[in-house]
Amino acid sequence: MKKIVEQGLLYDFYGELLTDHQKEIYEAAVYNDMSLTEIAEENGISKQGVHDLIKRCTNTLQGYEDRLHMIRRFEAIKETAEELARLSDSMTDNDKLRNEIRNISDRLLEELT
Repeated sequence: MKKIVEQGLLYDFYGELLTDHQKEIYEAAVYNDMSLTEIAEENGISKQGVHDLIKRCTNTLQGYEDRLHMIRRFEAIKETAEELARLSDSMTDNDKLRNEIRNISDRLLEELT
């Protein structure tokens, strides 16, 4: 399950850098949960060809993440926004400040989703 989530995140961030054919095959495997055999039959290629293409795409997408770190940055910003939200929820002294912190964290989280 973790691998599928990781592949989905990689695709969400870098999928547009793949060719249309690569995107079609990768989406079928990752998002549509199709088997290699089903994808192969639907696209007129071998099961091994599908496997190799998915592996190459995953490696390519991971290479982009290794260089650009967009997913890592996204997760760090999301964590910080969630921390701000928790902090604002625990504040009791200054309602105005608490509300402002909560509004900022909500805006950050909304931008990230």
